[in-house]
Amino acid sequence: MEDDDRVWPPGSEPRHRRTSRDDDADAPWNPTLRRTTEKSSRAEEERLPWESMPPSARFYGAPADPGKARRLRGRRWRRRGAALLAFVVAGGLVAGLATLILRVAEPAPYDGTLTDATAGIGFPLPPGWREEGVPPATGFTSAARLGREALVMARPITGVPADLGRATSEAAELYSRLLLNGDTVTTVEDKTVTVGPLAGHSRSLRADYKDVVNRPAYLRVMLLTRGGRSVLLVGVAQPDETARRRALDAVMASVR
Repeated sequence: MEDDDRVWPPGSEPRHRRTSRDDDADAPWNPTLRRTTEKSSRAEEERLPWESMPPSARFYGAPADPGKARRLRGRRWRRRGAALLAFVVAGGLVAGLATLILRVAEPAPYDGTLTDATAGIGFPLPPGWREEGVPPATGFTSAARLGREALVMARPITGVPADLGRATSEAAELYSRLLLNGDTVTTVEDKTVTVGPLAGHSRSLRADYKDVVNRPAYLRVMLLTRGGRSVLLVGVAQPDETARRRALDAVMASVR
């Protein structure tokens, strides 16, 4: 059988036996792919041979278009500027959010009254003062604090001391050693007081320290009696400043 009379399976015929219809059938179906292939082939044909380049181009590469380099630098700076702007905006949002959270989390000033049923007293709490859930010293049944600036504690005393002045002085010396432990302790005030329906004695001390870490501290001790019952109040403020001392004295003077 001659070559022209042979029966070939579809797609396996020799190229000279294929018709234009077969060529169309075998043509790639993606027109974009065909154009891309043609462009890349033309680019390879138009590219200069490697040997035709000067030695500097062979070593460093083909020279770049100055205009293209400027455009690339411009794009790079624009991207950096956009990134910097986004960073600044994000930082502002974070700072604003943090400020908002701090404002929301900050408790509102509490203007209430501390009541100590065990000691049989109570006193109002000015704005900024908070009642302590657990007094920081053993034996005391209630306490109120002004941040880290001042503290007032109360505890009941059995019976009524025969000498209120002496009992108050002894209590001030005891708590001066326990709470202040100063290098030098001086008496600021020692007097008889009347606080509402309660009468008693008050003694105030100031502790100074030789080191530069501890600042001067102020201690006030009051022993008050009413109807055969006694209560001991101890107040501490550090550092000893006029505003803190006045705030502490005002709370202790409002006991009822």
